[in-house]
Amino acid sequence: MMRQSIIAMASGLAVIAGNPLQAGETVNMAVPDKTEIIATLGLEAHVEGGYFARTFQPDHRPKVATPAGERYTMTSIHYLLTDDSPVGHWHRNQSDIVHFYHLGAPVHYYLLHPDGRLETAVLGPDLAAGQRLQLTVRGGVWKASHLPAGSYGLISEAVAPGFDYADMALGERDDLLAEFPEHAAEIKAFTRDH
Repeated sequence: MMRQSIIAMASGLAVIAGNPLQAGETVNMAVPDKTEIIATLGLEAHVEGGYFARTFQPDHRPKVATPAGERYTMTSIHYLLTDDSPVGHWHRNQSDIVHFYHLGAPVHYYLLHPDGRLETAVLGPDLAAGQRLQLTVRGGVWKASHLPAGSYGLISEAVAPGFDYADMALGERDDLLAEFPEHAAEIKAFTRDH
């Protein structure tokens, strides 16, 4: 198992086992590999690419009405891209989704907005380089994700109203090219070959 040193932040806010770390102090912690993550989190292959497992749905609350029917108020998943499944192919959800970075290499996101605008973002730990710990994608926006390097990138997603496969469309290359011809390179890179 790989080991990695974590450097305490200069503010001294980092805490391990209830003890605050001092600036510059290091802590060794085990960093799991992709096989361990898949097994430990119970991940399975996702239709859009990568691996996932649902982690929460509020069975204790009434569902909410949406134009497509009743949905959970919120659902959440773990989502993993790996070097052998590095692409979350173009898809569109009706619900809003917040993505949270956890472990591994940075995950790149590509968003095609209804007005034709392409937005990119990188979820990862290097805030000084412009990477983000969190990304919100509104319902109705086409989204693809990519792991360009590294063994894996692990995120979580919170979806509200809760995810339902009936609310997701997988992107068809020809349809997306017709709607967004100016973004042909990104569309071709992250749709499955026909």
